[in-house]
Amino acid sequence: MLPTSYIEISKSALAHNISFIKNMLGPDVIFSSVVKGNAYGHNISAFVPLVYEQGIRHFSVFSASEAYEVKEALSSEPSGQPTNYTIMIMGMIENNQLEWAIENGIEFYVFDKERLHAAIACAKKLNVKCNVHIEVETGMNRTGFALHDLENVWQLIEKNNEYVNVAGICTHLAGAESIANYKRIKDQQKLFNKVKKNVADKAFLHPKFHAACSAAAIRYPKSRQDLARIGIMHYGFFPNNETYIHYLTKNNFEENPLKRVISWKTKVMDIKEVKTGEFVGYGTAYFTNQKTKIALIPVGYAHGFARSLSNKGKVLLRGKRINVIGVVNMNMITVDLTDVPYAERGDEVVLIGTQGEQEISVSSFSNIGDFVNYELLTRLPNDIPRIIKN
Repeated sequence: MLPTSYIEISKSALAHNISFIKNMLGPDVIFSSVVKGNAYGHNISAFVPLVYEQGIRHFSVFSASEAYEVKEALSSEPSGQPTNYTIMIMGMIENNQLEWAIENGIEFYVFDKERLHAAIACAKKLNVKCNVHIEVETGMNRTGFALHDLENVWQLIEKNNEYVNVAGICTHLAGAESIANYKRIKDQQKLFNKVKKNVADKAFLHPKFHAACSAAAIRYPKSRQDLARIGIMHYGFFPNNETYIHYLTKNNFEENPLKRVISWKTKVMDIKEVKTGEFVGYGTAYFTNQKTKIALIPVGYAHGFARSLSNKGKVLLRGKRINVIGVVNMNMITVDLTDVPYAERGDEVVLIGTQGEQEISVSSFSNIGDFVNYELLTRLPNDIPRIIKN
């Protein structure tokens, strides 16, 4: 069956972004591709093999289920079943999922004693080492061991060294994209460096240290350490406008060095004329002051086109930027054809991307709809087909 819309993934844009980020990080920092949230809406199955093609061998996910999806995506590679890659779970893994993770060499965060004890018990049962990343609480106040608990953690790991490999020691910075958090981030860095110094004399520990996300990698270069967890940037977006301006100013750039990987397109479903003095769609959200030609577009909030874009959103049609009018429905939006009266049923409609000289960016959605670009991207349903383009 034909979909009502489709998403295009640009291989060339992704290759450009990865090259740019690798150059920024330098040769000594591992580039971990963060593909949580269904690869930020790009689709794990479609996106991960493309990243692998670009030489990335480290993938970060939130949950065991996402780790499974990444493994499946790589196992179905046409070139065979690559084994020289690492998958790291940064969040949720149930105790009954540990055996699968350990057997398959999946690395995972440990941020409480219960998970550490469970991981050790499972590794002993399998008679293999588990690969863990000890997460440290430095000021995010979310997950992570308190600094005063770490000595007990190290003692437990040393006692069970035969079954535990500390692949990493990590923390998460609390809002590196905003200068308002500058002191908070600097305080976190000091605490994390203190942890690094404290474990330097522990011969049984040989971890990689990591704290940087995309925003921190840009604004706080020292946070990159051994590994950087890069998410939003390799999809072609800066974390926010503040980070974008910071980068351009610091590096004397005039144009965005990143390229958007994703485009979202659909077609005109129907066209009709509405008389003067009529309401369009549900309720009284839009009133025609003149005879108005409209087009119906088969995309709505069920597809990730937020209801908050009612009477605010824009689409591209026939190379023109035109208005969404009335309330965004579950499966449909209405657009005003005043500027493109010659539009026809079946015409391409661009929701995200370019058409002619016009562009609708994810950022423009974010500015209109009052949500961050991360949110818009991850709202895109998995059943919208992803089409790979050069």
